Amino acid sequence: MKQVRSLDYTDKNIYRARWLMLSFALGATILNYVDRLAFNYLSAAGELRHLISNEAFGYIGTAFFIGYTVSNLFSGFIIDKLGTRLGYACCMAFWTTASLLQAIATLPIHFGILRTLLGIGEAGNWPAAIKLTSEWFPPEERSTAMGIFNSGASIGALITPPLAIWLGEKYGWQIAFIVIGVCGYLLLALFWFNYYTPKRTIKESKARIIPPLKLIRTRFVSWFTLSKVFMDPIWYFITFWVGRYLVDVYGWNLKKIGWFVMIPFFVAELGNILGGLFTQFIIRKGISIPKARKISVGLFGTMLGLSLILGPLLISSAMVALAILSIAGFSYAAYTANTMAFPADVVPQSATASVWGVASVGAGLGGAIFEFLSGIAVKNISEAHNYATAYNTVFIGYGIMALVALIIVLFLMGPLVKNPELFEYIDDAGFNTTLSDEHMVAKKIT
Repeated sequence: MKQVRSLDYTDKNIYRARWLMLSFALGATILNYVDRLAFNYLSAAGELRHLISNEAFGYIGTAFFIGYTVSNLFSGFIIDKLGTRLGYACCMAFWTTASLLQAIATLPIHFGILRTLLGIGEAGNWPAAIKLTSEWFPPEERSTAMGIFNSGASIGALITPPLAIWLGEKYGWQIAFIVIGVCGYLLLALFWFNYYTPKRTIKESKARIIPPLKLIRTRFVSWFTLSKVFMDPIWYFITFWVGRYLVDVYGWNLKKIGWFVMIPFFVAELGNILGGLFTQFIIRKGISIPKARKISVGLFGTMLGLSLILGPLLISSAMVALAILSIAGFSYAAYTANTMAFPADVVPQSATASVWGVASVGAGLGGAIFEFLSGIAVKNISEAHNYATAYNTVFIGYGIMALVALIIVLFLMGPLVKNPELFEYIDDAGFNTTLSDEHMVAKKIT
């Protein structure tokens, strides 16, 4: 494995290198979402829509999140064990292959199986990207760096509709899956031959491994995981269902969806960047890092919940609906840009991927449950009333969930400071030497 000298954030070569490394995480996250969402738009209308009903679509979405949830039980620990380079490469190879194989699917059950495998592979992206970021960026810059790589989700959601729809209409949905898969393999090759791990991180990765059960039993990890059960399904619903929403409620065709559906994801892209920059700004104004993160998530989490609860009262057209979804997407992205920095604030660097993997079990579990319930709700309420009532009801439900998640993070999760008990499991020459007096008061966190 290639190494560099001890990580010095002021070194110009290190400064340039870390942005290159972050670009790999950004690119992988973009393709992660393109692979995830291409099926949703290709099946919203046209040939695949006749094969995939709304109810089947909900079941297939649940299948994806089952794979995603199961994988998160172990993906973070595997990445911490293998290291960023090998662990990230394995994840990319797995999900890219599953995505490409959708080109040969002919029945809903085929898509269900392949989407399960896709979820297994894609789950590793965030633990790996967060580990990469914590390796290369200092604490005060991590929200911004994580916002940048996480903007790949918004960029992927932004480019997937026109890309997938154009490929599907011009060459067929099978070719669309093949082209997207080939792009994934190209990025994998670029990452494999260019990524290297900081020498400091290699030393820390050899430190004593924290037992998984000890991580799971901490106050921070358990409550943070529960918060993601309620928060992350909101983004999944927006990205998975917005195309069908515009078809069902407003009768839009596939071509029109391909352009206008980009609006919420473009605005969410701004949220990824501005959410991190806002936190960095108030830190520079003298607010402590833990307090700054809580202020940011409180602001953006409240915006998210209120936009979805009050939004249905204002919806009068498709464009108004897209505006409300844009506010929700911006708020979620800005919120998430800050929560992604949580693990590195609390646990040793050698455990950041493990913690995010465990927390993402909550995201996957919530995604599976609420994706299933969303499909059932849209079907039953639309049959009893109409599609507009069905989707508005779902929007309000997700808004309430956002506020529940926010209460957990602000009042139940505990302080965002280093956990001394966890740091006892690593070498004294590692992260223990970086603990500040403020961090050392955190014994109550577990």
